[in-house]
This record gives sequence, structure tokens and C-alpha cells, in this order.
Amino acid sequence: MKTLVLFYSTYGHAYKLAEAVAEGARQVADNEVLVKRVPETLPKELLDQIGATEAQKAFGHVPVVTVDELKEYDAIVVGVPTRYGNMCGQMQAFWDSTGGLWAQGALVGKVGGAFVSTATQHGGQETTIRAVHTMLLHHGFVLVGLPYAWQGQMGHHEVTGGTPYGASTVAGGQGERQPSANELEGAVFQGRHTAEIAKKLAVK
Repeated sequence: MKTLVLFYSTYGHAYKLAEAVAEGARQVADNEVLVKRVPETLPKELLDQIGATEAQKAFGHVPVVTVDELKEYDAIVVGVPTRYGNMCGQMQAFWDSTGGLWAQGALVGKVGGAFVSTATQHGGQETTIRAVHTMLLHHGFVLVGLPYAWQGQMGHHEVTGGTPYGASTVAGGQGERQPSANELEGAVFQGRHTAEIAKKLAVK
């Protein structure tokens, strides 16, 4: 079985969640897990201007995904920062290029899910994940979220991400807040849970 954790990250928050999702997926036996990123679409001058160039060096070693390889995976978990309550343009642009796979039905029956980073608690965590879900459903994915079996999203003792739709983190208005232990735990749970379901569906 193969699982892809596919992300775009501006300042590294979604990348940290991606690594946690991958950690959870690797807990499922006989599961090859890869972490990849989608191509950047912003010019370097703008990335420099918003302070993202230096931050992205932390995950510059992560390979860039290709459209054709999506067919190889049993499960794909997509991670994005939100943009006005929707997925970022980089991830949207990548999936906009998968029309050939859609026409072939090449991704039908695969397991999919999503996770997100937002600046604020109410900055579009659920709407962004649901936007990713809509795209995955058009490709025929079987969706897996982050069930309440993970009790970390029931607490109210701290500011935290975590939704039944998928793992999430609150980054702060300047990206100053890093994913908390609770948020990373939710991402690990989601990765393991997704891989477990994909493994069950892969049984012939």
C-alpha cells in the first residue's frame, strides 16, 4: 500500500502537519508513505517580500509531485493554508491540471482527506477542508476525516485547531504560532486512521 501526504506551505505550518500525518500513516504496517509538495506559483520577488523565502528552506528538500504519479497511491491526504476560506492557489492550480486523470476515472475509489493551517481560529478551517473535500469527491475519492474518537478536539483548555473534517492548526496573524502538541497529535491520528481505512479497502 502507498500513501501520499501532499501539501503546500508558505511559512512551514502545513508542512509540520504534513510530517505528523505521515508519522501516523507510517504506523500502519506495509504502508509506504511519501511526503511531497505541489509546485510554487508565486514569483521569488513576492516570496521575498512576504518573508516566505527563508521559511521555505526548511522544506525545500521535499520533492515536487507530478500529476501522473497520483495513480500510484491508495490514499492521498492534502494539506493547505487557507486563503479567504478556500484552498490556496498553488494547490488549486495543481489539481486544475488533473483533468486527464478525472476523464479516465483514474483516482476513483482512492482514500482521501485534508488538513489545514489558518491565521485565526475562525479563519476558514472547516470551509477550506470542505473545499478540498469537494475537489476530492469530484475525482471519486472516499473521504476520511478526523473522528471524535480523537478526544483532543473536545477540549477547550487552550486555543487549538482540530475539526471532524480534518486536522488543523492556528498559525497567528504573522505566522508566529507553531503547531501545538495537541494539533500535531490530531494530525498523527488522522494519518493513521486514513491509512487503516485505505488498507481495509485495499484487501482483495
